[in-house]
Amino acid sequence: MTVARARKLRRDATDAERRLWSKLRLGQMKGFKFRRQAPIGHYIADFACYAPRLIIEIDGGQHTEDAAYDSKRTAWFESQGVTIIRFWNNEVLQHADVVLESVRQTLLRLASAAAEASPPTLPSPTRGGGAKARDI
Repeated sequence: MTVARARKLRRDATDAERRLWSKLRLGQMKGFKFRRQAPIGHYIADFACYAPRLIIEIDGGQHTEDAAYDSKRTAWFESQGVTIIRFWNNEVLQHADVVLESVRQTLLRLASAAAEASPPTLPSPTRGGGAKARDI
């Protein structure tokens, strides 16, 4: 059901979603790969970049009517360790360069934080870098 709905949403994309997708697709954002209308759990994210765990949501007027649903959905995404940034349709359509710069900065911040959090790698014992039994 979620996959079929995601396909329909891709087919019926808003002008703002089409415009942003034209800039996000094919690794145009510093090599980060995005998926559009990506099913994640029981929800569908407008745009998802799995590597730094970022979701971009483009909101129109319907989101003011579905605020409770959006809040529940956002809480679930965040509980999964995902960062969400939101833009209004008119922001994407009228100030695409500002939106893209915000996305770039968020991607770089998340990638930097992930690199700092990853543990250092240890030398491989098979290549002579590890401790030998006699050294212990």
